[in-house]
Amino acid sequence: MTNNYPKVILGIDPGLADTGYGVILKENNDLKLLDYGSIKTKKGLGIARRLVIIEKEIKALIKKHKPDIAGIEELFFCRNVTTAMAVGQARGVVMLNLEKSNLPIIELTPLQVKQGITGYGKADKKQIQFMVKAVLKLDSIPKPDDAADALAIAICASNNINLFEI
Repeated sequence: MTNNYPKVILGIDPGLADTGYGVILKENNDLKLLDYGSIKTKKGLGIARRLVIIEKEIKALIKKHKPDIAGIEELFFCRNVTTAMAVGQARGVVMLNLEKSNLPIIELTPLQVKQGITGYGKADKKQIQFMVKAVLKLDSIPKPDDAADALAIAICASNNINLFEI
């Protein structure tokens, strides 16, 4: 395994309406914020069109930041089947683009993200956001929530980066 630092890590919190993203730089054991935000799609558009928007924006993020590795949240069971399917479709588009870009992918469950960032598997959104702010030494909590979640995913992925030879 190589530890050729610095490494750029892309974190993704997939969703059809909002796909959060966060990009951080890991240099030795230091983490630095590079970019974050949310890919938004309008509810009135057809699902296929919304997926095309997500694909286009993910491709642009990969081209812009040239990440070495990506972390993505796994789909968790949801009571609302329609929501779960829409998130699954968005996640599939993201996964396909990450794979086509030859990026190693770290898939993390919501529980793993909560434990990895706060040390507590039942942490709420505010606790996660506070830790993202603290770990990245930010002046304020990143908004929107999906972006903060994506940064938490990127931070947790950074803890597993040595599992890959990149």
